[in-house]
Amino acid sequence: MRFSEPVRMADDGDHSPVWNRPRRRRGGNPLVSVVVTVLALFGVLTAVLGIKEKSLADGGAIMDRWISAGVATVRGEAPEVADRAADAAGAAAEKAGDAAQAGAAAASEELKK
Repeated sequence: MRFSEPVRMADDGDHSPVWNRPRRRRGGNPLVSVVVTVLALFGVLTAVLGIKEKSLADGGAIMDRWISAGVATVRGEAPEVADRAADAAGAAAEKAGDAAQAGAAAASEELKK
């Protein structure tokens, strides 16, 4: 009598049954998944705006205005944000230096005693 492959493998003591084996994950690169998801969202947004405006060109123009407004905002605020971050980093470095100097002085006094 001839048995099928899963039955022979189930009777074998060294192997687990085919239906009991862990499945391999077939996931791809997560970066590709994120890019595909973002592109799909842009496609859906374009379709929705195209339906709302009754023209894909008008829907695309709305998206272009949104993107250009966002880029203009970032370009306009980026130097100010960078200056504030640099000032905050300088102040933090100055405080850290003062604290290190005070700690060194305290340690020096302890060693002199």
